[in-house]
Amino acid sequence: MNWNELIAEVSHLGAGGGADGAITGVEYDSRKVKRGAVFVAMKGTETDGNRYVAKAMSAGALGIITDSAATFDHLLVYSPGVGVLEVEHGRRALAEASAAFFGHPERKLAATGITGTNGKTTTAFSIEALLNAAGRGSVLVGTIEYHVAGEVRQSIHTTPESRDLFALMAEGAERGATELVTEVSSHALDQGRAAGIGFDVAVFTNFTRDHLDYHGTMEKYFAAKKLMFDGSAYPAPRVAVINAQDERAKQLAAAARRAGAEVRQYGIGAGEWRAASHRLTPGGAVIELETPVGSAEIVSRLAGEVNVLNLLAAFTAAHARGVSFDDLVRFVPQLEPVPGRFQPVDAGQPFSVIVDYAHTDDALRNLTRLARQMIAGSGGRVVTVFGCGGDRDRTKRPKMGLAAGEGSDLAIATSDNPRSEEPSAILAEIEPGLKASGVKYTIEADRAAGIRTALAGAVSGDVVLIAGKGHEREQILSTGTVPFDDAKIALEILHELGYGGGQ
Repeated sequence: MNWNELIAEVSHLGAGGGADGAITGVEYDSRKVKRGAVFVAMKGTETDGNRYVAKAMSAGALGIITDSAATFDHLLVYSPGVGVLEVEHGRRALAEASAAFFGHPERKLAATGITGTNGKTTTAFSIEALLNAAGRGSVLVGTIEYHVAGEVRQSIHTTPESRDLFALMAEGAERGATELVTEVSSHALDQGRAAGIGFDVAVFTNFTRDHLDYHGTMEKYFAAKKLMFDGSAYPAPRVAVINAQDERAKQLAAAARRAGAEVRQYGIGAGEWRAASHRLTPGGAVIELETPVGSAEIVSRLAGEVNVLNLLAAFTAAHARGVSFDDLVRFVPQLEPVPGRFQPVDAGQPFSVIVDYAHTDDALRNLTRLARQMIAGSGGRVVTVFGCGGDRDRTKRPKMGLAAGEGSDLAIATSDNPRSEEPSAILAEIEPGLKASGVKYTIEADRAAGIRTALAGAVSGDVVLIAGKGHEREQILSTGTVPFDDAKIALEILHELGYGGGQ
């Protein structure tokens, strides 16, 4: 592909300069530019890529796409040998250029996107697993990891920049994948990182307080989520799968219908795709499923009521992608729990230890509610270890303290990626919520020590919840990043306490 062929597919305000030769890549990071690449210089939330145009050119960039009129004018005068394109929206241009360069993989993969405050990862993993069971090859993009036609890779972002997403899609399509399943964060929707992807199926899991450090208000946060459904910034999905139990469901469903989407709502005793009844078991749940296309009893290995909802979302979405009802009923018992999502740690101890990613007050309430169900009638306690991230929404800290306190018999507040903040300052903002709940609690800034306190004090029948980090394998401190795996740390402490066995 040459410069003229590429820019013919990019919406632009002006073009100039000259560029010869085959394009070797499309990049938005000047550090990755190689000779013959096109550099997309775009304004971001933290930096402006236009500051790095000279660096990209010195690395051999063949062309520059810029969302800065000043940069465009400067290049026209001082760099006539370089192709230059002025665009209105940098991220939209990045998506258009990437789609063209990578051979339009979005036309080869049917996309299912999942958005919502909680449940995105479990729902995404479950959808992919159901599609795989039906013989479909897939690309999975999400918080924990990426999958490319069966190969597991490290996740960089929940929703990567469009250039990276198109690269993954192109590789997957070349390996025979026909499906894209991706978590889509509110940040990505707001910033345009999902530009260029027409979602065949869009899933909404729920909407609770989070990310106000970025969005500012709950209304702006919801407006970002709604972009995936209302056709205003992205093409409306063919099918919108919406949690009927969420208070925003009616508003979102109406917006999706106005945009021309088919709406399917799911829920526990709500929606057309519903769990008419369900029974939680130590290993998952038994669900009486009622849908417009059939009814059946299904057995799930995903524990807790919140995972009944996640399973309903996945079932409904996979059916929308053409997997038959009977096949889905047959495949559901094969679904495995997701790493870091209600993950048990077992060293043969007489109490339960659960690692979970819950990092919002709503997620903590769901988690402690599930633990309560596990100890019902046993006399056991719920012990919760949790924290709040630094350099993030401070207003949720007392709310998380209250949620942990109300759901626990003992709460241990500790560090969870304090980043540039002092852990003691974060804990001081959590403590009012703990006090208000009336729970017995401990403040311990050292996370490993907090986990040790919980495990050393646990007795038969207790459930120890280690919340907040889930699948994460590091702790982010002001002095740098250090390895920290909640499940691994818990297992090591259990061994030190004299328990044997394996995880």
